[in-house]
Amino acid sequence: MSTKLTSGTRRTTVLLATAAVSLVAAASVAEAHVTVNPNTEPQGGYTKVSFRVPNEEANASTTSLEVDIPVDHPIASVSVRPVPGWTATATTSQLATPIKTDDGQVTQAVSKIVWTGGKIDPGQFQEFDVSLGPLPKDTDKIVFKALQTYSDGNVVRWIDVQQPGQAEPDHPAPVLHLTAAAATGTGTGTTTGAPTTAPSVSLAADANAAANAKSASTSDTAARTLGIAGLGIGVLGFGTAIVAVRRKNNQPS
Repeated sequence: MSTKLTSGTRRTTVLLATAAVSLVAAASVAEAHVTVNPNTEPQGGYTKVSFRVPNEEANASTTSLEVDIPVDHPIASVSVRPVPGWTATATTSQLATPIKTDDGQVTQAVSKIVWTGGKIDPGQFQEFDVSLGPLPKDTDKIVFKALQTYSDGNVVRWIDVQQPGQAEPDHPAPVLHLTAAAATGTGTGTTTGAPTTAPSVSLAADANAAANAKSASTSDTAARTLGIAGLGIGVLGFGTAIVAVRRKNNQPS
């Protein structure tokens, strides 16, 4: 038996299908930003973070990622986990105020890391792991502005900082939020000594800092969950409408 749809029911079906497609698109957009994961860590500690880079282009591959590490709240030790096919290059900058560590004073710190040589094809993503520490105690967040370069020459600047009470910008910068560390009997130390002219930087496997590194978590889990839940609601609504239409058309006229 064939079922004929009236113009009204066809219109309802189209609207429901459009809503379902919109929910899928919304979920995809929510996950499309360059993010840092985890996005919350305690002040003063060491951590491993992953910069997650999705490819948003349909006809181009991501060929470079540049991440700025602010030196207004410098980090003494930065080490990069190798990514097959990619080369990481670190840039250091002179500090206006040296960092005091157990090994002396650090007068320079890593201010930029650039990954090149590999590619992230359409529909794929890549994670770039960095070990950091000790995290600054004089700020509640670190903003890692990032530039994503594509094979067609397009550069996406993930540099906008979300302001309180305002909607998320189109290209938000990855942000690591810092919480107050629990009081302990030990610390990172404030021993002074002979100045160290170079920061602790490693572009090979994580060393001492990695021993204290924590496993990365996902900052966009909530966005993905909401998107999937919304999609499920749309699909259920679509199915309910179809059942109602069939019942209506099977009734004797």
